[in-house]
Amino acid sequence: MRALTTGKPFIVGRELYYISQAVLNGWLQGDGNFTRRCHAWLEKETGCKKALLTHSCTAALEMTAILADIQPGDEIIMPSFTFSSTANAFVLRGGIPVFVDIRPDTLNIDENLVEAAITPRTRAIVAVHYAGVACEMKKLVDIAQRFNLILIEDAAQAILSSYEGKALGSWGNFGCLSFHESKNIISGEGGALLINDSRYIERAEIIREKGTNRTQFFRHEASKYTWVDLGSSFLPSELIAAFLFAQLENARKIIRHRLSIARNYHAGLSHLQEQGVIELTASADSLQGNGHIVYFLTRTPEERSALIAKLKEQEISAVFHYLPLHSSPAGLRFGRTHGTLRVTDDISNRLVRLPIFFEMRPADVRRVLNALASFFNATPSKTAIPDD
Repeated sequence: MRALTTGKPFIVGRELYYISQAVLNGWLQGDGNFTRRCHAWLEKETGCKKALLTHSCTAALEMTAILADIQPGDEIIMPSFTFSSTANAFVLRGGIPVFVDIRPDTLNIDENLVEAAITPRTRAIVAVHYAGVACEMKKLVDIAQRFNLILIEDAAQAILSSYEGKALGSWGNFGCLSFHESKNIISGEGGALLINDSRYIERAEIIREKGTNRTQFFRHEASKYTWVDLGSSFLPSELIAAFLFAQLENARKIIRHRLSIARNYHAGLSHLQEQGVIELTASADSLQGNGHIVYFLTRTPEERSALIAKLKEQEISAVFHYLPLHSSPAGLRFGRTHGTLRVTDDISNRLVRLPIFFEMRPADVRRVLNALASFFNATPSKTAIPDD
C-alpha cells in the first residue's frame, strides 16, 4: 500500500533531457535559452506584458513590494488566510499588512470588505486566488483604480486558471506564480513575476539583476554595466528553467489530469455532504479552478484532528492548511485587522486537504473516499470512478 500525499515531484516530458541540454550548452546561470523560452510561454498563455522567472513566488512578491515603492508605514490590504510570504514581502519594506476576512464560498478575500479598509496610508491590495479559484477581479480592479492603488495578484496556486476568460495573474498591475513542487506545474523551487503595466518592466529587470542594468547592457541598450537601483538576486538558474520548460510544454495535460482527479473526488465528497457529515464550499467542486486543491470542512476542529490522525494510520496524508496570519505571532507584531475575521477563523479550524498529485490513480481516489466513509460511518458513494 503506497503512501498518498501531496506535492510529489514528477516527470511528464523532457525534463531530464532539457537539463542535460542546459549543461551541454555551457550556460547554467540565469537568463539563458530555457529561461527565455519559459518567458515566451508565460507571456503567450497569460497575456501579460512581461514575464520574469524568479527563484520562488516569494521572490516575485518581494519584487512587487519594491516596484510598488512600499515605504515604512504604508498599508497593504490582504486576506489573513494565506501563506506568510504574502505578508512578509511587504513587511520587509516596512509595510503594514491589513487583514480582512474571506468569503465562505471561495475562501478568497471578501471584495465587499476591501473599500472600508482603505485609509490614507493604503498603498496596495493583494488578491490571493485560493486553490486556483478566482477572486472577484472586476470589483478589485475598480477599487484599485478609484483609489489609485497597486493591485497585486498572488496567483501562486492559479496557473492556467482564469476569470471571465482572462488568465489569473494578468488582471492586476502584477501577478505572482509559484512552481514549488507542491504546485501543479513544478520546478522544485521557482516562480514568476507577471508584469501587466509596461511602465514597470525596465525597473523590474534591474531589481531582478541585483539592482544593475545587466539585462539592458546585454541587449546593447546601455553602454556600461553598473549598479543603478535597489535589487537582489531573484533569478533562477538554467537548470530550474530547463526542468520548468518541459513542464510548461505539458501544462494543459497536467491541468486536465488534475481536474479529472478532482472530479472523481467530488462525486464521493458530494455524497458525504448529502449525508451531513462534511461541508463543501461553493468553489470546492471540480468545475472551478485548475485542480490544485481538493478540500472540505469537518463539523468541528476536534473531528478534523481525529480524522487526520485516522487517515495517517492508513498512509493517507490529509492536512489542514493555513493558520491565519492575523492571529500568528508575526501577524500580531507586524499587521493589524480590519473588522472581525470570523469566516477566516472558522474555515481554518475545519478545513481538510486531501491528497492530489499528478501520478494519482482512480484506485487511489477510491481508497481515500472509502476511508472517509468509514471514519464518518457513512455509506460510500455508488458513483463509479472510471479507470484511466
